[in-house]
Amino acid sequence: MAEKKPGIDQALIRDLANILNDTDLTEIEVEQEDLRIRVSRNGTPVAMSMPAMPTYQAPPPVAVAQPAGAPQPAAESGRSSKNAVTAPMVGTAYLSPAPGARPFIEVGAMVKEGQTILIIEAMKTMNQIPAPRAGKVTEILVQDAAPVEYGEPLIVIE
Repeated sequence: MAEKKPGIDQALIRDLANILNDTDLTEIEVEQEDLRIRVSRNGTPVAMSMPAMPTYQAPPPVAVAQPAGAPQPAAESGRSSKNAVTAPMVGTAYLSPAPGARPFIEVGAMVKEGQTILIIEAMKTMNQIPAPRAGKVTEILVQDAAPVEYGEPLIVIE
């Protein structure tokens, strides 16, 4: 007896397309069990089944000299971490929805609770990071396209 394959969740695809429109992203991809769905502005939605992929262990971080005026980690900035928004996952932080696009936030900007403040790419999935509270952005502690660790302070909102 043949096993029935579940249909593609069209509501999920519509939701992903709406996220693209709302955030000016060019592509978004999600993976659930053995189904991966990618929605792109430059192409058509793609759905495919795939085998389990091996996990990748990233090498330990290497200390790199930062140019003058670059955002500094929270420990070096002297700021209290109680107002810092921390990374909810390991990945690459992006301060704008696309290369060359205007950043989601800037120092001095007022943000609303739930407003997207940056994106963390993890396993080729773009994850919008919302502001946990309303307030004024007083510091951006991460550079665009920088790797981030779980719990690392990213932005200070007071």
